[in-house]
Amino acid sequence: QQQLVESGGGLVQPGGSLRLSCAASGFTFSPYTMRWYRQAPGKARELVASISSVGGTTIYLDSMKGRFTISRDNAKNMTYLQMNSLKPEDTGVYYCNRTPALLPWGQGTRVTVSS
Repeated sequence: QQQLVESGGGLVQPGGSLRLSCAASGFTFSPYTMRWYRQAPGKARELVASISSVGGTTIYLDSMKGRFTISRDNAKNMTYLQMNSLKPEDTGVYYCNRTPALLPWGQGTRVTVSS
């Protein structure tokens, strides 16, 4: 069964850090570009960061540049999102997916940034 499982979310104070993880299984992971998305409360899901198959190219939403770092470990079929200097507006459910997308989406991991 092909699936992606996100983890690592939680409650953090503004300025704090979290590292999200995404475990892929059931398909050959390495050829795919991987992406992290965020769905803030009451808003549509949006692309946060993207990493190419061998990790040489990364792309970030402007508001995340310099604060978030996407990475991957093809040997472990894992994708990560290191989030630093978190802000309340970073609150939401974070999902990972490959390109083209695997359906259905995973359950996501919830990040709440609040004092």
